Amino acid sequence: MKQLKIFRLIIISCILTLILASCGTKEPTWDTFEGALNEKSFPVPHEANSPDQTTTNVAMDYVRYSLPGLKEKNGIPDPYLEAIKAWGWAEQEDDDSDSSGVFLKDGLTVHLTVHDDYFVVMIPKEKKTSIKGLKTK
Repeated sequence: MKQLKIFRLIIISCILTLILASCGTKEPTWDTFEGALNEKSFPVPHEANSPDQTTTNVAMDYVRYSLPGLKEKNGIPDPYLEAIKAWGWAEQEDDDSDSSGVFLKDGLTVHLTVHDDYFVVMIPKEKKTSIKGLKTK
């Protein structure tokens, strides 16, 4: 009788371990996108998490988004590149790195870099303000 209880306990433990392991890191679905915090016309996956405000420095406005499942060695995922192009952004072909890209739209430049489990959307500060200044006149 005691052996049966131990056997049941082992079976239940194994089932719980499998359930918890399957709930771990999952791949992004790349189904829905929303505008980046620092440039609303640039798409970011809806699953990506970011702080409420952008981080700024002298040269760039940038936002860091966490997205489990991204790998720097794999570069920018193809579904993400397709979404960026569908939103009207053109990739500048001068970059040799697969893990970063420069995208242009309406005179605005966005730099995208992919790292392990996160990515960064950066906009050069002087170009962003000068383009917006031209549009308001």
